[in-house]
Amino acid sequence: MCKLFVQADPELWRSATHSLRIDGMVTSVRMENYFWHILEEIAQRDGMNTAQMITRLYHESIDAGHDLGNFTSFLRVCALRYQALQLSGDIPTHHQVPIATLDAEQILAREDSHKRDQIH
Repeated sequence: MCKLFVQADPELWRSATHSLRIDGMVTSVRMENYFWHILEEIAQRDGMNTAQMITRLYHESIDAGHDLGNFTSFLRVCALRYQALQLSGDIPTHHQVPIATLDAEQILAREDSHKRDQIH
């Protein structure tokens, strides 16, 4: 089992720092390369670069009233959530379908329904 993880490309878990500007303020985000690759894929699906997509996530999170005290953790969860939604079939694995065209309300309702079913 562990061989699949231990012998993977070590470049995946190396950290990289990316600087970006959000609302005129320069900020740096440090994450493992694996997460950067996933975030880049998400951004490309909607015709953005990674910095544009991260800025958009930041603004939409603030608009939703979230406290982004640990923004880097939020971005990691976004990346993992993207992959989980692909595995569940809620986000197509082919990259031609932009994320913005998906019915987010329907996906969230389906997740909520699954969560309730698991509780009962």
